[in-house]
Amino acid sequence: MAIRSLIPLLMAYLLVVDAAIAVTFSSKLIHRFSDEAKAFFVSRNGNISADSWPKKRSFDYYRLLLSSDLKRQKLKLGAEYQLLFPSEGSEALFFGNEFGWLHYTWIDIGTPNVSFLVALDAGSDLLWVPCDCMQCAPLSASYYDRLGRDLNEYSPSLSSTSNPLSCNDQLCELGSNCKSSKDPCPYLASYYSENTSSSGLLIEDRLHLASFSEHASRSSVWASVIIGCGRKQSGAFSDGAAPDGLMGLGPGDLSVPSLLAKAGLVQNTFSICFDDNYSGTILFGDQGLVTQKSTSFVPLEGKFVTYLIEVEGYLVGSSSLKTAGFQALVDSGTSFTFLPYEIYEKIVVEFDKQVNATRSSFKGSPWKYCYNSSSQELLNIPTVTLVFAMNQSFIVHNPVIKLILENQEFDVFCLPIQPIHEEFGIIGQNFMWGYRMVFDRENLKLGWSTSNCQDITDGKIMHLTPPPNDRSPNPLPTNQQQMTPGRHAVAPAVAGRTPTKSAAVSPLAFPYWLCLVNLLLVLMRFFVLDV
Repeated sequence: MAIRSLIPLLMAYLLVVDAAIAVTFSSKLIHRFSDEAKAFFVSRNGNISADSWPKKRSFDYYRLLLSSDLKRQKLKLGAEYQLLFPSEGSEALFFGNEFGWLHYTWIDIGTPNVSFLVALDAGSDLLWVPCDCMQCAPLSASYYDRLGRDLNEYSPSLSSTSNPLSCNDQLCELGSNCKSSKDPCPYLASYYSENTSSSGLLIEDRLHLASFSEHASRSSVWASVIIGCGRKQSGAFSDGAAPDGLMGLGPGDLSVPSLLAKAGLVQNTFSICFDDNYSGTILFGDQGLVTQKSTSFVPLEGKFVTYLIEVEGYLVGSSSLKTAGFQALVDSGTSFTFLPYEIYEKIVVEFDKQVNATRSSFKGSPWKYCYNSSSQELLNIPTVTLVFAMNQSFIVHNPVIKLILENQEFDVFCLPIQPIHEEFGIIGQNFMWGYRMVFDRENLKLGWSTSNCQDITDGKIMHLTPPPNDRSPNPLPTNQQQMTPGRHAVAPAVAGRTPTKSAAVSPLAFPYWLCLVNLLLVLMRFFVLDV
């Protein structure tokens, strides 16, 4: 009888429980400077100062609230500045063979600031300069043909803002080799070129920058960065390449783009642009055009330690070459392009079939496929196209370089591609000419768009929106290089750390089981009463 009488009650209660699933919870909101918040703060931390807890509606009260608003806006917008570039200008410079076929920019370091001409290298992380030298390249302008001023040597003791990085700092990779945790942190940066390295101590100091925005005037900015005090350089660094230092732009924690983004100064991205006049620009925080093409970076052994992309196909002219794809490192610190041997052979052989010029060999040329032709001939130079993931085509604007040789009756040009006996290739500077290359580290993507690489140093307007038809107003002519035997391009190191991934938070579900327990308790109560 008792059970039977409970059936209607049970059905009614289930309806109530079902409705309770949509229950809402309320919680009291407490202002950060309210009396309740103050009491809680005191209970947890003891007495508080007047500075940390301002009088209600006082000037300090509103000043602290406004400061908090600004901090929140910075978190929402992501960066303080739209674009940053070196204080001496955004221009990237090229000196040909004399400086190892690399692109450079002037930067200012320390207080008072000292200028350095550093090579731009997207394949490594560390910014290093010659410093308290024991073994460095010559720095006098008289040693170089194309340099108008002496290069400098950094001395941390002469900079009032320099601080040695200690061995117990999380950025000190060689900290385990130190005798004491308080010792200055040593570094050793090794590069692909044979016996090429830089070593010394890590220093924290100021890098001087300038800001650019479409809606604000240029202003001066400084950022705290980690600098390699390069006391010993070897290999290619002793033979003309990067005599005054190198700026690593890789994804590792020590790189300048990483440190600028971590400080909230710019978005976690940068661009490099190389034009047909062998100059260009470098811009920190540049996200590129909305219309740009892009492809995703791929991890190396599960980690995003370098700018590695997937190449799924390639064409010479209109001929698609059927062979396996490969992965390639996109690197501004490598002058020319290197391809896995099998792929290199297919591309150069097909190129040789299609070009209407006579193949020749020239003493001192580092390339196997060179040609001469009369200047009156109408050259037919086939295009070279790489096809990245998602069928994104990357057309090499000018796959050849023109060489200037003394007493030469013919025009001489070469296909500057080298074979590499590795599974991956390296896309060097020569394939990037005429493109604004965007290294979007935040979204792990490489972007590119045709550009004339306009410098914004003197207040010139850089188009942050697409030009008409997204094409460069200056078509690229044949590239010209002065060939001098005996010099080599510098290839970078692969370095970096894994980016941290944010943990996902599971949503809270309504505790339905509590309703069931409650129901059982009610049933038991009625059953006992009825009995």
